[in-house]
Amino acid sequence: MFYIGIDIGGMSIKGGLVNEKGEILFKHTLVTEPKKPSEEIVRDIASVVERVIEGSGVKRDEIAGVGVGCPGSVHDEAGIVRYCCNINLVGTPLRDMLASITGIGAVKISNDANCAALAETMFGAGEGAKNTVMVTLGTGVGTGIVVEGKLLVGNKSAGAEGGHITINFSGPECGCKKRGHFEAYASATALMGQTRAACEKHPESLLAEIAKDDGISGKTVFIAAKRGDKVAKAVINRYIKYVGIGLVNFANIFFPEVIIIGGGISNEGDAVIKPLRRYVQKNVYGAQYNPEIKVVAATLKNDAGIIGAAALLM
Repeated sequence: MFYIGIDIGGMSIKGGLVNEKGEILFKHTLVTEPKKPSEEIVRDIASVVERVIEGSGVKRDEIAGVGVGCPGSVHDEAGIVRYCCNINLVGTPLRDMLASITGIGAVKISNDANCAALAETMFGAGEGAKNTVMVTLGTGVGTGIVVEGKLLVGNKSAGAEGGHITINFSGPECGCKKRGHFEAYASATALMGQTRAACEKHPESLLAEIAKDDGISGKTVFIAAKRGDKVAKAVINRYIKYVGIGLVNFANIFFPEVIIIGGGISNEGDAVIKPLRRYVQKNVYGAQYNPEIKVVAATLKNDAGIIGAAALLM
């Protein structure tokens, strides 16, 4: 059998035909128009489903169902998108609407971070493990938790929002307007802010020079550090500690076999993964007595959303 996975993003709606091995056999992308009425957005999603069916050449009766990953607050069991801050989906019965338009009865939906975690656990960096935590370090911090092979989503699917654990009550304001959340310290956006502050404090540094010439992105501080800049190295060391604090909290609660790091920051490879691995192993409760928790980079990258959405039906 085949599965269709849909990954809804603020910039694009990506769809793919996925087989039982988690391989994407055909993909189609449509530009998201986030301010459209919700009914039209759902029709756009349905059009991606139809394009995948037509383009792949599979018969409709060979498709086991459609899985959808959506940002925001999603009630999996009810099939409803409660709220999506960047796309006009509010109280939208996405599952039933999509099933009605496409004629495909088996439709499941979940939060996009949950889908990515499921994909990486089943087919990516966590393959073979039953207990994983995925932390995506991007514009914000997304988390997905798999316990004994199943997504942990909490009551009414409102849980697993690890980006909003509090690590400092008087810390900087998070995007959600609360203070001191993990996301306010560990996201790529937060790292850019930390880089900017370091440039202002040390205008003579190579980091400041690079930022002045090329602007600031999540990569800036790593570029400077590779060229030996001490200010950049200090920013990275502090950032690793911030991320590590969150990972240790997750480790102490769930004690997963694997912690998977995704998002743009994970592309820095060993510069991020190795020190995070050391930090977790040093600070997790009972480290000297319990099995070591692996900390690894995600491997499925931009395909994780499609594969994980499809995996909701597997």
